[in-house]
Amino acid sequence: MANAFTSFFSQIAAKIPRIELNFRERRGASIAIVAAGALLFLGVPIAIEADLIARRAEISNLRAAVDAVQGARAAVRDRQYKHDLVAMRYAKKAPLLAGFLQETARAQKLEVTDSTDHPDVPIGKKYVERSTVVHLKKVGLYPLSKFMEAIEKSGQPMAITQLSIRKRTGEPDSYDVELGLSAYDRNETPAPASSGPKGNK
Repeated sequence: MANAFTSFFSQIAAKIPRIELNFRERRGASIAIVAAGALLFLGVPIAIEADLIARRAEISNLRAAVDAVQGARAAVRDRQYKHDLVAMRYAKKAPLLAGFLQETARAQKLEVTDSTDHPDVPIGKKYVERSTVVHLKKVGLYPLSKFMEAIEKSGQPMAITQLSIRKRTGEPDSYDVELGLSAYDRNETPAPASSGPKGNK
């Protein structure tokens, strides 16, 4: 069987014309073969490295996109938290300013001699400013500071918008004070009532 295969291939090889190459052609063919082998040997690692670089760049872009999404989520949570704080602050309407100032001053053993309410001023479409100016006579600086601190710590949407202090001559630590306080109310627009079938309220 082996001899038959050998004879068959020998006959095929005898039919293939032999190409005789001179020295220069053989040398050129050898150089071409070596160059092709070197190109194949170096080209495969280069192609693999280029593919790895492309995949790393893609992974880096994906990580950057994920980081951006995570950062956006944190920003949205922070914005929502601040929005909730504002909503909580305005959820309860500030009290009448004259009565509030009178009560707060009495807690610090101060007396409000008179108060003047100013007309409400709309601020944009959602807020209204209410303001009141009060006068206090013969006030010491420490009780005055505690009085203003109590206003600040009340947790109400209020702010001291005016303060005038005048020293009383001949009286140590005695001042006449004019203080303006503003409260800010949020106007919530009610949703329109849906009209039901006729005959139903």
